[in-house]
Amino acid sequence: MMSRVLGIIGGGQLGMMLTEAAKKMPEYISDVIVLDPTDNCPAAKVGARQIIADFKDKNAIVELSLQSDIITYEIESGNSQVLESLKASISVNPSPTTLRIIQDKFTQKTFLKDNNIPVPEFFPIESISDLKRKILSFGYPVLLKARRDAYDGRGNFKIENEGQVESAYKFFEGKQMMIEKWVDFKMEISVIAARNTKGEIAIYPVVENIHKENILEMTIAPARVEPKVAKDAEEIAKKIMKVLHGAGVFGIEMFVTHNNQVLINEIAPRVHNSGHHTLQSSDTSQFEQHLRAILGLPLGSTRLRHYTVMRNILGPKNFSGKYKPITVENKKGIYLKMYNKDEAKPQRKLGHINAVDIDDTKDIDALISSAEAAKNAIKFESSD
Repeated sequence: MMSRVLGIIGGGQLGMMLTEAAKKMPEYISDVIVLDPTDNCPAAKVGARQIIADFKDKNAIVELSLQSDIITYEIESGNSQVLESLKASISVNPSPTTLRIIQDKFTQKTFLKDNNIPVPEFFPIESISDLKRKILSFGYPVLLKARRDAYDGRGNFKIENEGQVESAYKFFEGKQMMIEKWVDFKMEISVIAARNTKGEIAIYPVVENIHKENILEMTIAPARVEPKVAKDAEEIAKKIMKVLHGAGVFGIEMFVTHNNQVLINEIAPRVHNSGHHTLQSSDTSQFEQHLRAILGLPLGSTRLRHYTVMRNILGPKNFSGKYKPITVENKKGIYLKMYNKDEAKPQRKLGHINAVDIDDTKDIDALISSAEAAKNAIKFESSD
């Protein structure tokens, strides 16, 4: 296989770590170019060339295709119509068809339901009166969602009583919406799954996710679930990979109900925050796996070598602006990864810590404590 130029829509932390993985595969990838609106984005800081433009900019996407041999993305905000028009002349993976399906949460849920994949009950919403009427089918609480352009919970509004209906609708006014039955789950889990261009599928072990204020705070690998739940989740992930088109790594978020039923929450057609643990925990990182998948190479082993806890490092709630992180010396089994973002913002993802069980004690509580202590040791001060 000739070495190729990789084009990535998005140059944030995921694009950065994809670029770093690509630099370790020079026999397959000769160069990386990213399209991102932020000058000197994280991917550019680790060696990617950059086109500065919006993710949806048609001309910029066409320019990216002219400079690349293969295109992928690290964010769902790309222009799927433009990518669809380009796929005859350049390889685009995951496929633009898959991107279009996943970009609209109602279309995504409908696709999954039509393929007999378990999801919470849902309806489209056309008006405030339609919302009031359909809430009666579910009762309170209920989840109102923007159908497009939302992540990290920014597109969700939990309606807990009748008095919140009007304000919830106004919150998303002008956007397409859907309503979803509230799932009283006991745990959130996810599966990182990969499919290459030849149809080979590989599944990473199920992980447990802990969110705070709708943002992922911690991932525990492996998840603390019964073997049957893990097996069900992995089988559902395999089925999803079979029915979706194209190649790449997907992050599949799921709920586990109190009776151990597994329901799909959402799918991300890209490498995923809950897969960052694979950088140290697994035989093959999710970033290398994604590149192997879109290049048509054999997929790497997904074996979990060490129990690992990933802890996100978020911008302090009381600080915005240019910053420098003040960190302590790394301790045994603690791996710090900063994303080299120029400015901190409250709750912005600035890095992560992997606490790795290199002594194989399998003590998850100890790993959680280690990850939390390492995170708390990081301080931020202004660099202005």
